Amino acid sequence: MTFSSIRIITANIKQLVSFYENVTGTAFKWYTDDFAELRTPLGTLAIGSTRTLALFGGDKIANAASNRSVIIEFQVDDVDTRYQQLTGILGEEVVQQPTTMPWGNRSLLFRDTDGNLVNFFTPRTQEARERNGTKI
Repeated sequence: MTFSSIRIITANIKQLVSFYENVTGTAFKWYTDDFAELRTPLGTLAIGSTRTLALFGGDKIANAASNRSVIIEFQVDDVDTRYQQLTGILGEEVVQQPTTMPWGNRSLLFRDTDGNLVNFFTPRTQEARERNGTKI
C-alpha cells in the first residue's frame, strides 16, 4: 500500500486553494471547478468542493470547515524564515509561533481559511533529520 493524498472538502474551494498556494508558494493543478491538487514527492493535498460529496453518496458524508482532529503538515527548509514571510498572510490564524518540539522539529502551527490546522516544520535534531529523510 502507498499513501497517496489527503483531501479537504470545502464550501469555498477558490479561497482555500488560493490560501494554500500563498503559504506554500506552489500552484495547484485544477482538474475541474470542484477539484484541485498540490502534488509533492511524498503525497498530495487535494481540495474538493462540497459539490463533490454527491459523488460519494451525499452531503452527510463530510462537513466542510469542521475538522478538529487532523493537522496537515509540510516540511520546509527554514520554518523561522517562512514564519517571517507569512505573518502578513496568516494574521491572527497563527496558533503557535515557531517552537522547538521535544521530538526535534521546529514547528509553526496555524489555521487555514476553513479552520484546519496546518503545521510547517523543520527538523532540527539529528534524529529528526534522519526520521524525516532530511539531508544533513
